[in-house]
Amino acid sequence: MKRIVLIFGSIAGVIVGGMFLATWPLHENGTLNPENGMLVGYTTMVIALSLIFFGVKSYRDNQLSGIISFGRALVVGLWISFVAAIIYALTWEIMHNTIASDYLKEWADYSIEKMTKAGASAEEIMAEKKEMADMFEWYKNPLLRFGMTMAEILPVGILISLLCATLLRKKEFLPSESK
Repeated sequence: MKRIVLIFGSIAGVIVGGMFLATWPLHENGTLNPENGMLVGYTTMVIALSLIFFGVKSYRDNQLSGIISFGRALVVGLWISFVAAIIYALTWEIMHNTIASDYLKEWADYSIEKMTKAGASAEEIMAEKKEMADMFEWYKNPLLRFGMTMAEILPVGILISLLCATLLRKKEFLPSESK
């Protein structure tokens, strides 16, 4: 199981981390705003974490003779998600400490500008600025930042793991070709 988790989790992590790096120049030149960046990011997460399906199926078919329980399939999927999340968070840490150190400020400026254009009151804007200032303060802590970054991707991995475990526990669902 370890080998499958490490292989599929690493590939998923490299895909999602690689997309982070690949799209950064689009953010830098203003082509990709924070909202579109989130859409691209979460779409990439779903695509990358679809490897959970292939990892669980590989484990079921090659190591368990085509039969896997819901619980075991879920555990394999969650471990794959965890490996991918670690790579994703490490990628962000490297980016945050090198090429993306001003991202939070840029995101805050974008958010305030959007609120202003939408006609938000001065009180609403001040409240948002205060909330962002508080967030900036705790975001300086690398452990909290790392945890928050992992919390972006893990819910996606949990949902995909649940779906894969539900489908693949049925031995009739895409049975092994070795039968």
